[in-house]
Amino acid sequence: MTSTSSYRELINEQIRSLESQLKDSTGGAATVELDQSRVGRLSRMDAMQSQAMYTETLNRARQKLSALKQALIRLDTEDFGFCSCCDDEIAEARLQHNPSVVLCISCAEKKEI
Repeated sequence: MTSTSSYRELINEQIRSLESQLKDSTGGAATVELDQSRVGRLSRMDAMQSQAMYTETLNRARQKLSALKQALIRLDTEDFGFCSCCDDEIAEARLQHNPSVVLCISCAEKKEI
């Protein structure tokens, strides 16, 4: 299994990237103007849709950031790499792809059903 320091480095790298993304995000969630003399109805609808998509992207980034910080805590408590449902080891390839996962593939598939 990959060392905890390698996972810690991977997690911290992803955290830095998300924090930078969140810090640099400005303007996408700004209020859409309702003045039809400046913006047509369809353009305003497009702007509102873009605003909603931008807001959802930020929410997902915040959720991912929280999950990564929780993964760091699991690394410290030696719970990292074990399924929170069945206590089996989570496959290394799965952790390399997403170090914030808390379920093995079997339990994750059961939850999707």
